[in-house]
Amino acid sequence: MFSFIKQKLTKLYDVFASKLSSLLNRSTIDDTLLKELEILLLQADTGVQTTRKIIEKIKQKQDGDQSLRDYMRELLVGILQQSIQYVFDAPITLLVGVNGTGKTTSAGKLAYAYKKEGKKVLLVAADTFRAAAVEQLQSWAQQIDVDIVLGTQGQDPASVVYAACEQFINGDYDRLIIDTAGRLQTKKNLMAELNKVYRVIDKKLPDCAINTLVTIDGMLGQNSFEQARLFKESAQVTGVLLTKMDGTGKGGVIFALADQLDLPVAYLTYGENIEAIKKFIIDEYVNELLG
Repeated sequence: MFSFIKQKLTKLYDVFASKLSSLLNRSTIDDTLLKELEILLLQADTGVQTTRKIIEKIKQKQDGDQSLRDYMRELLVGILQQSIQYVFDAPITLLVGVNGTGKTTSAGKLAYAYKKEGKKVLLVAADTFRAAAVEQLQSWAQQIDVDIVLGTQGQDPASVVYAACEQFINGDYDRLIIDTAGRLQTKKNLMAELNKVYRVIDKKLPDCAINTLVTIDGMLGQNSFEQARLFKESAQVTGVLLTKMDGTGKGGVIFALADQLDLPVAYLTYGENIEAIKKFIIDEYVNELLG
């Protein structure tokens, strides 16, 4: 039976996972192995700091019963577990991210995933500054048959969220998914907009936990890491939704996010299909990555 990485993330498998598995089959840890492993991790966007940490740990490995593969598995799981842990059952999810990262599409996919779990979902089209964003999310809502609160072009996102909170309360919904804040280039305005949104939610739904997911494009390499860093400075980010993972071999960025930004990956998306979204499970991902 094919693993998720081998079946769905074929480029990640071909470029990174299969080569990593081959390296870990070697019985001797020598300079050649360490150099090849370092190059592979850097090419996969694991980042210089995190790659050095991994290589230094492997250098310190003592001969014994534990194989290199098992030792690497322990290292990678440890890196991912050191970050804050994402809580999947928060009733409110706020999506942020720059235009082009798949934020609005991810809102639709997430709504569909919750609906499949039997949740009653309310979508909120509060990305009122990007042309056609509201219409795009409305199209997703119609396709998957979930309710949506629509903003209008240029409307204050907080006012859209206020109306959505009212409907959320009155309609007995389980999940509120808010698409907003895609303007990282105007960081000061972004922070002001998001703070207003958070204040509205705190006032209207004070007992509801909020997850703020930053969508980053897995194909952008180090730029994705920088986007996550900047959004963490601007918003109350609790996790990452890593998009377009079917088109990249940059699977190492997941470890850099946890190690350097203390951010967990919550979901992966891997195509245009509405079902192409998957919860990120640490042990599962590492085991499949190592083969």
